[in-house]
Amino acid sequence: MAKKLESLLGAHILRQAGDSLEQVPVGSLCGAGRVVGLYFSAHWCPPCRNFTPLLIDFYKNRKKSGDNLEIVFVSWDKDEASFKEYFSSMPWTAVPFDPKKKAKLTKKYRVQGIPKLVLIDGDTGKLITCEGYSCVINDKDGQEFPWRPKKVQEVIQGKLLRSDRTEVDAMESLKGKTVCLYFSAHWCPPCRAFTPMLAKLYKKLTEDKKNVEVVFVSSDRSEESFGQYLDTMPWLAVPFGDPRIDQIKNLFAIDGIPMLVVLDDKGDVITLNGRGAAMLDEEGLEFPWHPKPVNELTGNAAIQLNESACLVLFTEGEDEDIEWATEVLTEAATVEHNKHEDQELFFFFGGDDEICDSVRNFAKLPDTCPLLVILDFPEQKVYKCAEKTITSEVVKDFVRGYLGETLEPLLLRGPE
Repeated sequence: MAKKLESLLGAHILRQAGDSLEQVPVGSLCGAGRVVGLYFSAHWCPPCRNFTPLLIDFYKNRKKSGDNLEIVFVSWDKDEASFKEYFSSMPWTAVPFDPKKKAKLTKKYRVQGIPKLVLIDGDTGKLITCEGYSCVINDKDGQEFPWRPKKVQEVIQGKLLRSDRTEVDAMESLKGKTVCLYFSAHWCPPCRAFTPMLAKLYKKLTEDKKNVEVVFVSSDRSEESFGQYLDTMPWLAVPFGDPRIDQIKNLFAIDGIPMLVVLDDKGDVITLNGRGAAMLDEEGLEFPWHPKPVNELTGNAAIQLNESACLVLFTEGEDEDIEWATEVLTEAATVEHNKHEDQELFFFFGGDDEICDSVRNFAKLPDTCPLLVILDFPEQKVYKCAEKTITSEVVKDFVRGYLGETLEPLLLRGPE
């Protein structure tokens, strides 16, 4: 865990020592049973200033209760003086003021706004939850601290409905199956457009003896609308108004619909983007759509492009080009893919999908092929490989340069 945290935070963090700050090793945060909270906040942010006293009370109460909680302040302040003033009010540690480090942590945990509290297991280094802020607000006494995510089986157990309104037991109906949670609503036009496609795919999968079930998790605003929509569906549903609906949405941080989350028979996530996968694979030939090390750059990749750094090898789009691109990318891509939740870079080849032209235009890239780039849209940076002949070794060197921060980026916007 110490090495993992050091790679994120640096070798040392800061703590208050009277009127000054002293360095302490990051390793002091680690240990069995310990929970590390990364608190993204800034003095200029009114919601942060309102939340910080609540978090201080929560932190002190957890300490009194014997919970092994450590918090590290990650500053979004605009200058070091503001950082020091704000940090002086806090009883925990902080990452030294460093915009680059803040940007790295922000991208790692997909922080789009503050205040944000991310909780990490101090023994394994694994993410516990990115929703610490709402957990503190809703559980001020910390009765469920550290809010480890529940398995979907714990949340969904109970009765589910068929379209004819007969009830079935969730655990019996879903046991041993690949489960697709379909977050949707009748009032949502994209949902109504996708539902018939999903129904057709569901029928095909069941005819092919795939052990699959879909569960509709509704965002409808009335029971009448819910019922009308359920009438069009050949699968199961959580009853309208059931408290499990919000629990399941929170479990997967659902903030937009339609969304199709695909789970294996143990309840672990296979993909959060089942909808995009289904639209690209209407026959379900690759169901349940396990993530691949290398993927084609299509509209399905838009979320990944906006949230993470992505390496793209643009080609002419012919079959032989795609085969070649996959071959030269696979070795480096597999290394990154096997990092699982610590994956920093995602790999794509560009074919003839129209999004390729859109991405090139946005990133101001030349219309040449082959072209190897790393698109770091969260940081508004683009890295271009100067090599004209792209090989597996060139790709690996390019990746090493990016991860080692030795590449010179092109900025998509000027400094603020």
